[in-house]
Amino acid sequence: MLTAAAPGPPPSSPGNGPAVSAPYAGRGNPRNTELGLVALALGIVGTYTAAMEAGAIDQISVHFWIPVATLAIFFLGLNVANRFLAPDADPIFLPAVALINGMGVAFLRRIDLYDDKIHDRTDYSAFSGLGFRQLLWTALSIAFAIVVLAVVRDHKSLSRYAYTLGFAGIVLVMIPAVLPARLSMVNGAKLWINFGFFSIQPGEFAKIALLVFFAYYLVRKREVLSLASKRFLGLDFPRGRDLGPVIAVWAMSLMVLVFEKDLGTSLMYFGMFVATLYIATERASWLIIGLGLFGGGVYLAYILGGLVGGPFANFRVRADIWLDPFSDADHKGYQLVQSLLGLGTGGLFGTGPGEGYPRKIPEVQNDFISAGLGEEIGLFGLTAILVVYLIIVFRGLRAALGVHDSFGKLFAGGLAFTLGLQVFVIVGGVSQLIPLTGQTTPFLSAGGSSLMANWILVTLLIRISDAARRPADGPTAKPGGPPSAGGPAKLQEMATEVMR
Repeated sequence: MLTAAAPGPPPSSPGNGPAVSAPYAGRGNPRNTELGLVALALGIVGTYTAAMEAGAIDQISVHFWIPVATLAIFFLGLNVANRFLAPDADPIFLPAVALINGMGVAFLRRIDLYDDKIHDRTDYSAFSGLGFRQLLWTALSIAFAIVVLAVVRDHKSLSRYAYTLGFAGIVLVMIPAVLPARLSMVNGAKLWINFGFFSIQPGEFAKIALLVFFAYYLVRKREVLSLASKRFLGLDFPRGRDLGPVIAVWAMSLMVLVFEKDLGTSLMYFGMFVATLYIATERASWLIIGLGLFGGGVYLAYILGGLVGGPFANFRVRADIWLDPFSDADHKGYQLVQSLLGLGTGGLFGTGPGEGYPRKIPEVQNDFISAGLGEEIGLFGLTAILVVYLIIVFRGLRAALGVHDSFGKLFAGGLAFTLGLQVFVIVGGVSQLIPLTGQTTPFLSAGGSSLMANWILVTLLIRISDAARRPADGPTAKPGGPPSAGGPAKLQEMATEVMR
């Protein structure tokens, strides 16, 4: 039966030692740790920026520090907001993202210097070009992140709007598919809404809305989805009638592949659902079913792509380029070939900051920024950046394990997995591990939609980690005083345990 867990002895009980009820007793203020790590991250970005200018223009300009100082103001603002809005949040998220975001701004400025045709590039303004636009998008993204922190004071409140957000996510996914190609297509994929003076990629925001719905739905249905009908090769497989949700999301992902002509987005949505389903049920059979369905769908799309003018023709071209990019190295395979040559030229240690030829790779500021950066910082440098991504994913999964409610666990796990999957999809594409996709590298690539959506994603992880790490006594507890400023805990708020 389900019974209330017995409360622990009071802090002043004999033999229990000194009371520890202050929010940061014995572990320090996490916001101070966060601030110190942000300073370290910006020190790395500043060092790279100086080295980049020395390599690109043979000297360090007098205003090289301006982008770094501007980023410092932005990140300090978010640190201050965390002190008031999420005081117990994991101190690793902000510094890790600050490092990647800062490296992205610095490398985009490096592209600006490469593009500049002026003989003396030492006077190139820090307030122009791709680097400056990325600074503006960073400012807007962090401002929006603070708004999200202020509005979403409890991550569980999002579950109240699960169906609304799920519907909104589907609408955002399908808008580019129904728009004319001139308003939505870029590089063969229909992922954008072009307003003329700027464009957005609604799918970046759809993934967060859909994750809220997935987490809410699976919390309510996981008992049913966990039931097994047959055991095969040591795995318990679900009942046939429970496959409906997976088939529905699989069909939606194939529709994305058909109408938006993008494998990466299709993989993203289906992968999010299957991963969240696995977290909810802890059944590896769902992963096998998911991989089988997606793999079969992709193979079918490749076969049908051979039809001239068919809906999968673009996917067939990308798959052929992936299989043998050097067969048409000057035309269809040119982008991937240049990416591989850039990574190969960089080798282990890279050509050096500012010493490469990033513009040899088409769209190096967007999809292929990891290849351009890898040419200059080498395999070791690029691996270090990937490790930082891995740290963010790991801390997100840790927040999922630490939070007490089922919705928060599934939502945080889905957010962390989605970020990791996006990095895998794009880096795998530029390194020929998988076919090329239209995804952007989170926090590195130029563009506002991806940057803002991924800052929102990390902000939600910050919110959930704040709930997971919050001391049991609450942030307003005082040593020797009552458990919280709100008085004694109510019975329905006490921890529970299952008695077998």
